[in-house]
Amino acid sequence: MILATATKTEQQRRRPPLVAIVGPTAVGKTATAIRLARDLDGEVVSADSRYLYRGMDIGTAKPSPAQMRGVPHHLIDILEPWQDYSLALYQRDAYRAIADIAARGRLPILAGGTPLYVNAVLEGWRIPEVPPDPAFRAAMAQLAREQGPEALHRRLQAVDPAAAARIPATNVRRVIRALEIHHHTGQRMTDLEGKSPPPYRILILGLALPRDELFRRIDERVDEQIAAGLVEEVRRLLAAGVPPDAPAMSAIGYAELVPYLQGTTTLPEAIERIRFNTHRYARHQLTWLRRMRGVHWFDPRQPDAYAAMLERCRAFLATDETTAGAAGVDQDGPR
Repeated sequence: MILATATKTEQQRRRPPLVAIVGPTAVGKTATAIRLARDLDGEVVSADSRYLYRGMDIGTAKPSPAQMRGVPHHLIDILEPWQDYSLALYQRDAYRAIADIAARGRLPILAGGTPLYVNAVLEGWRIPEVPPDPAFRAAMAQLAREQGPEALHRRLQAVDPAAAARIPATNVRRVIRALEIHHHTGQRMTDLEGKSPPPYRILILGLALPRDELFRRIDERVDEQIAAGLVEEVRRLLAAGVPPDAPAMSAIGYAELVPYLQGTTTLPEAIERIRFNTHRYARHQLTWLRRMRGVHWFDPRQPDAYAAMLERCRAFLATDETTAGAAGVDQDGPR
C-alpha cells in the first residue's frame, strides 16, 4: 500500500501543471490570463469559440496585438469565418498546444468562457471522432427550417433519448451533431462519450461579479463595440462572401446585425437584441459555472484580487496540489 501510494504521488508530481481561468463574458478573463502569463512565464490557450475566426475582432472582444504582445496565444485566428470546426477538433488542438507549452518548460493557461470547450479539456471528455458531413447537416437544417426544431428533436429522441434529454430542441446545431454521429456510426452519441482525466495537475481560478454589475459591464462593452466599428466589421465580412448562415456568423453581435444590414430591422433594435442575447448567454454561463467543482473564486473589483490569484498560482506550482484536492474556494461562486 505504501509503495502504491508513493508511486501515485510520484506520478502526480510528474504531471505538468495547467491553470484555467473561467468566468462569464465581460468579467475580465482575457486580461487576467495575459497578466498571469507575463508574471509566471506562461502562454495562453484560448477556450473561446469566437476567437477562432479571422476578421471577427470587435464583436468577439478579441485581445488586440498590442494586448497580446510578449505573450504567445494559441487557438486564436486559426479559421476563416466560413470554415466548420468541431468540439473534437478543438479538444485535439488544445491538448496539442498545452503539451507543446509544457514541453518547453512554460506554464499553459487555459482561458475562456465557452463551456463545452473548457469542460472538454478539464474533464477529458471522450468525443466521437466523426468528421462533419456538410450534406447531412444541410439536409437536417433544411428539415428544421421547414418543420421546426421540434421535428428534428423528435428524430433525436427516437435514436438517442439520453442525448435528447440534455440537448434542448432550440439548440439545432447540437441536435444535428448528435444525429450526424448516429447516422455515420449507427451508435448513440451517448454511448460513445465518456471522460478520461487529462494528464495535468489543474488549478481553476474563477472570476465572479454580482449579476447587475456583470450586466452593466456587458451593456457598456456593447456600446464600445458599436463605437469601435462593429457594424462595419459585419458589413466587411458579408461583402467578403461570408454567408449570413455560416457557423461563425451565429455569434452574438454578428447574427443580430445581419438583419439590420439587410434592411429588416433598425440599428437600435439590433443593439438592444445584442444586449439581450449577451445577458442570456451570461446566464447560461453562470448556470454552468455554479456546477463546476474545485474553483477558487475571486471578485475582480477587489484591490487585492490579482495579487491573491498570483499567490494561489505560485503556491500551486510549488506543490502537488490539484483541483480535485482543493479544500473549498476563496469566494462564493457566481450567482
